Amino acid sequence: MPKPLWLVRPRPDGGCDYVSFMPDQGPIGATTVEMREGSHMPPQLPLLKHRKRLGAEEAERCRRKLQQEAGFYCSEPLF
Repeated sequence: MPKPLWLVRPRPDGGCDYVSFMPDQGPIGATTVEMREGSHMPPQLPLLKHRKRLGAEEAERCRRKLQQEAGFYCSEPLF
């Protein structure tokens, strides 16, 4: 996952749930990914629910699972 990736899932109330994956260069060249989960209902500020760091392979598995099982799809950055 070399560049930032955003996944979104629309909600019936007009808002959306989002997950963003932001690559980060960790110590000694190890690649980690910061995963942020939240919701957004414009024009309100986005709500950040969870934030964690994952290894690149774990982040890729998580992305696939969100797209295949949870109804998320790729999107342009929300904000």
